[in-house]
Amino acid sequence: MTDLDCIFCKIVLGQIPAKKAYEDEDFIAFHDINPKAPLHLLIIPKQHIISLQEVDDSHANLLGKMLVLAPRLAKENGCPDGFRCIVNTGPAGGQEVYHLHVHVLGGLTASRTRL
Repeated sequence: MTDLDCIFCKIVLGQIPAKKAYEDEDFIAFHDINPKAPLHLLIIPKQHIISLQEVDDSHANLLGKMLVLAPRLAKENGCPDGFRCIVNTGPAGGQEVYHLHVHVLGGLTASRTRL
C-alpha cells in the first residue's frame, strides 16, 4: 500500500529518482540527499507506514528485517567498524517525512551528528 502524496512512496514507485544502495521485495535503501555523515542511508519499507508510532505486532517481522539490514548496508558502504541508526518519530521527534524510515549514519562525524 502506498500514499501517492508521500515522497518516499514516489521513490518506491520509481516516480522520483534516488541513488539506491539496496532493494528487495520489502525495502529500498538509498543515499540521503542531504547527508549528515560520510555515509547516510535511509532504509524505508515499501509499505507506507506513517511512523514508528503507527506500528503494531503485525509489523514485528518487517521491523526486524530493517534492523538486520542496517549493519549489512553499513559494512557494504564502507563502515565496517560502526554506525548509528536513528528513527525520528512524530513532530516532537524531528520526523520530516511521514513514511517510516531508518537513518544509517557512518563515518568519522557520525558520532557527533544529531538528527
